[in-house]
Amino acid sequence: MQALTNRAKPVDRAPMTWVEKLYLWNILKGMLITLRHFFKRKATVKYPEQKRPFSPVFRGLHILNRDEQGRERCTACGLCAVACPAEAITMEAAERKKGEENLYREEKYAARYEINMLRCIFCGLCEEACPKDAIYLSETFAPANFQRQTFIYGKQDLLIPDPVKEPELYAKAVGERGKKN
Repeated sequence: MQALTNRAKPVDRAPMTWVEKLYLWNILKGMLITLRHFFKRKATVKYPEQKRPFSPVFRGLHILNRDEQGRERCTACGLCAVACPAEAITMEAAERKKGEENLYREEKYAARYEINMLRCIFCGLCEEACPKDAIYLSETFAPANFQRQTFIYGKQDLLIPDPVKEPELYAKAVGERGKKN
């Protein structure tokens, strides 16, 4: 039978000598590897004090965006829910009433908007499908928790702070990725 690669090496089946039986050489080689790693730069990041730089393609928690006047951008078109391969997004549409023009940008708005983060695969298809730039994935990690119910984020959990009423919180929540939108 012909080998597929030329990487095959014949195995030495000769009996071990008394020096090889002591395993001193192998122990010495292991200690040299340990000693070499001891003086290398550590890969650990001291988390609260230092923050790891994010990759430009990192996708974190979802955020529902607002426009410059503080109105919600989402028009409940449902394209994000249709584009989601994990079916993690649930929404219900409603018509805006008289006097709510300062709350919602369009006639239709999302009365209920939920994302199940346990199902979400952070693919970013919801962000690409949205015609109004109403949803984007931030540079924030999903926090750890012990209860499944806390991973279902509602509209109030996802909505970014109002830029008119809370400009500092808005700027912090937007981050670097939101400034590009």
